[in-house]
Amino acid sequence: MTSPIPEAPVPGVPNAQRFQGKVAFVTGAARGLGRAEAVRFAAEGADIIALDLCEDLPTTEYPGATVEDLAETARLVEELGRRILTHKADIRDYPAVRAALEESVRELGRLDVVAANAGMTTFARAWEIEPEHWKATLDVNLTGAFHTMKAAVPLMIERATGGAIVFTSSVAGLRGLPLLADYVAAKHGVTGLAKSLANELGPYRIRVNSVHPHGINTKLVPGLRPILKKDPALAAFYEGILPDAVSQAEDIAAAVAWIASDEARHVSGIQLPVDLGRTNR
Repeated sequence: MTSPIPEAPVPGVPNAQRFQGKVAFVTGAARGLGRAEAVRFAAEGADIIALDLCEDLPTTEYPGATVEDLAETARLVEELGRRILTHKADIRDYPAVRAALEESVRELGRLDVVAANAGMTTFARAWEIEPEHWKATLDVNLTGAFHTMKAAVPLMIERATGGAIVFTSSVAGLRGLPLLADYVAAKHGVTGLAKSLANELGPYRIRVNSVHPHGINTKLVPGLRPILKKDPALAAFYEGILPDAVSQAEDIAAAVAWIASDEARHVSGIQLPVDLGRTNR
């Protein structure tokens, strides 16, 4: 007789003291993982700087976040009693990112945590990827992460109180997943950027790590799952070892909050999979 599969437990209860008096900068904060991270940091005591494009991207098959989505993130943070400053800006536009962040840091007085989360993807076989899709995927996922870091690091060094930078990479930043070659290339780049930056920022007591989700229950790549259902060989690349089909955004946000906290003060330069065991296959 087969034992029933137990339900997955919910992510750990937020610790309201871990980020008390600190400020966290989250990109892609209007919905999905970015919103979950902003809310988690706020629940643990942080004030939030939230940035999102809030527009559709012409190369994706799903709608972009909206200004209403970003306003909802703000409402959820304020409901927790924390301050939040929101910015509608494109992470591909470095001057806009820098201006938004500098303005917010002047108002809030500090910057302790950076969660470089904004991203997008499309899917196709590698040789069928349109050049404009390739460029958009690398510009948003990799160059956007670079812009986020480049704007934030001088502010953190100037304050001289250390801090943490967490890049959202992916299992695609560790494995060659099919149908996502442009995303895989971008996320491998994010992983490498995080590793190099960890070595450079260690003397400033700024820790840098990357977190590697697998499937998350968000709106990215909605058309991929039907293809995988029809092709078991491809689907095998996307299977984890736990019974859940996908993670929730809150699962990843909990891991990001831990690795950005002082509880992980001696953890830097690692690639943390939160992937249902996918990288163990």
